[in-house]
Amino acid sequence: MTPAEKVAYLKGLAEGLGLDKDEKYGKVFTTLVDVLEDLAYGLEDEQENALDIGDELDALSDDLADVEDYLWGDDDDDECDDCCCDEEYSVVCPSCGEEIVLDPCDLESTVIDCPNCGETLELEFDEDDEEDEEPEEPEE
Repeated sequence: MTPAEKVAYLKGLAEGLGLDKDEKYGKVFTTLVDVLEDLAYGLEDEQENALDIGDELDALSDDLADVEDYLWGDDDDDECDDCCCDEEYSVVCPSCGEEIVLDPCDLESTVIDCPNCGETLELEFDEDDEEDEEPEEPEE
């Protein structure tokens, strides 16, 4: 039973008792029932508003997820479908000595920038390394 239904039941009981609305106890009781009725209907309105806001928030969240996927890509998908990105390779930057970890997708380009110092590095591969896709340390 909803609060509004309970208040309606209470109001019916009060009317069935034949309380005189002009007497002091009758006035108090009917006023309390009227206030409870207003609160119950207001509560129902607020619950409906909260459900509507929840639906709107869900729609906004879905839209935001679409925008994030568009801007940054879908994290569930691999960046590339034709390589095994779980393998990693590393090279050392000759300028700052920072180890740079690469995956096979990074090896498609022969030029990378060091994330530490920004130095542009050119990767060179030997014939034997091309089979294994392991880069040789860049030359200065």
